[in-house]
Parts: sequence; C-alpha cells; structure tokens
Amino acid sequence: MAILGVESAIFGVDDIELCSKFWTDFGLTGVSRSAAQAVFEVASGSKVVVRRRDDASLPSAYADKPGIRETIWGVDTAEALDRLLADLGRDRPIHRDADGTAHFLADDGMPLGLRVWNKRAVVSQPDAVNAPGRIQRLNLHRKWRQRAIPKTINHVVFFARDYVASLEFFVDRLGFRYTDHSRGAGAFARADGTNEHHSIFFVSTALPMAPDEPGFMHIAFGLEDIDELMLGVNQMDMKGWKNSGLNTLGGLSRHRISSAIYYYFDNPNGGEAEYHADTDYLDDNWVPRVWDWKFGSLLWATYTPSFWRGANIEWDMKFDKDRSSLEPFRGIRQKGSMGPPPSEMIKLKA
Repeated sequence: MAILGVESAIFGVDDIELCSKFWTDFGLTGVSRSAAQAVFEVASGSKVVVRRRDDASLPSAYADKPGIRETIWGVDTAEALDRLLADLGRDRPIHRDADGTAHFLADDGMPLGLRVWNKRAVVSQPDAVNAPGRIQRLNLHRKWRQRAIPKTINHVVFFARDYVASLEFFVDRLGFRYTDHSRGAGAFARADGTNEHHSIFFVSTALPMAPDEPGFMHIAFGLEDIDELMLGVNQMDMKGWKNSGLNTLGGLSRHRISSAIYYYFDNPNGGEAEYHADTDYLDDNWVPRVWDWKFGSLLWATYTPSFWRGANIEWDMKFDKDRSSLEPFRGIRQKGSMGPPPSEMIKLKA
C-alpha cells in the first residue's frame, strides 16, 4: 500500500466567491477562507482548495481554463513517499515544499503532487434495503436527512490525447491498479491504498463529444446511499445548480461498469462535480475487464439516449488481466467535426 487517494484537488478559478458558494451548497465543510483562497474538506480529510486562476503558486494549467490545476495524492508513509520520489526523480524534475509535499509533471504534462496523508476513517450507516421475500428492515422506517454531506473524494476524471499512456504512467510509476477499459473511450485505475472502483479515469479526446484538448472533466464525491444522493440533487437544483454539460444525458443514473449511482452538476470551478453512491469496491483479487463503450454506458440512465432505446445490445465484456485490450487504442483516430453515427463512434484508424 502507498497512495490512499486524492488528498487535495486544487482549482484555479475566476470567481472565488461563486466557486466557494458552490462547494458550500454541495455539502463540503469550510476549513479556511481568505481573499486569495478557500479550503473545504470531507469526512475522510480530502480537501478542495480554491485559488484564483492567476495565482502564482499554481502550476501551469493542464488546459488553459478553470478546473483542477493540480491533484495532490496522499501517501501512507514517509518511506513510501521516498520510494516513489526516488523512482520519479530518475527522469523528471521534482520540487519539494517545506512541508515535504512533492510536485512534478506526469508524462502527459499533468501537474501532480504527493504528500504524506493521515487519511481519516469514514463510518457510514446506510439503511438496510427491503425486497419482496427478503425483509431487512421490519417495523423500522428509513431515516430522514436534512442535507447531503459528501464523505470522500472517490475519483477525478481527465480528458487525455493518449488515454493509454496517461493511464500507464499512473499504473507503472505510481502503483495504481488498472481496473477496467471502456474500449476506445477511456480506462480506469484505482490507487493501491483504496478500494473504490477507480481513483482516476482518463477519457479520450478522440470521442466526438469530447474537447480537442486534454483537461479536467469532473470530480466525484462519495455519499452514503441513494437517499442521500437524491436529497442532494433536489437541494442543489433548488439552489439553482443545474446540469447542462457533457454528462447531462443520463440524469440520475447508474454506471454499468462500476455499478455506481451518480448525478453530475455543472461546476463553476470547472468541469462538473458528481454525487456518487453504491460503487463497486475492489482489492487486488480483482481481474480487469474490457467493455464495449456502448454496452457499458447509460443503459440504466433516467434519460436513456435515443440511440440506446429499444436496441438489442448484446453482452460485451471480457477479462483483460494482461492489459492487452489497451494496445490497439494507442492509435485511435482523430474525430471529425461531428463524428460518425453513434454505433460507429469509436473506430481504429483505417
């Protein structure tokens, strides 16, 4: 074990006041606030840091727009941190702060940091679920909450030109575990010190609906159960926060690949912020899988896209222990202005 997950997600924004209001409404706990910076946290101790876009302390942007400017990954011990840095230092500059935090660039130019992190334990108490013939909650009503309070930062998602190379840096140099591959669309990996299905997901910029440049897509926060998630969605909607972006297709939905229930909001900090519940949890006995992108996406969505409705989408999932499915997608085609029909969206170059 070494990397425990996202310790801090550092955003560079144009409007600290508006962006801070978003995180407060979203349910994060304020830690500190000044004219130059706002800091929020969740129960695990993971933090969201909001700074001005032109703050000189921020690294150069992975993409020149608001969003995560640097992801700081938490490491369990100083010894593990030293081992990681000794390897990384062979082929890249590393800058260390007075507190020991190390800053460097991934092979694709993404700004990253590592620091020792005393991650806090999180205790959840979701209500038992009743089903016909299986009573788990007898003479007992489900609890009622007053608001949604995220407990963890489950994962971050970025667009990448070569999602295979971006993923392999995290696996080969930082010890992440490859978990699943959405064929031609992107690949998932989890930090070795956490059990969430994925800690990072790289999405191909070759997708017709994706931007042409690498950059931040979204950040996901773990909630206790679907009740807390639905409450959070309703409260955010009443406060005026909506979803009109790339992930609006599904509404309140469940991912097929990771089983997670989710909902996305347009995030003034950049990209989107996701409420996330009931994800798959994995350990090193997990065997990675490769999925057809269409088979693995949006079939359980509240608003299923028209080209899925009524379609006879056959089971398409195979095991991929040796990562062999990733190799063909080093050469995925560049998208056209609109792209081909959905059924032909992901193709290799001719």
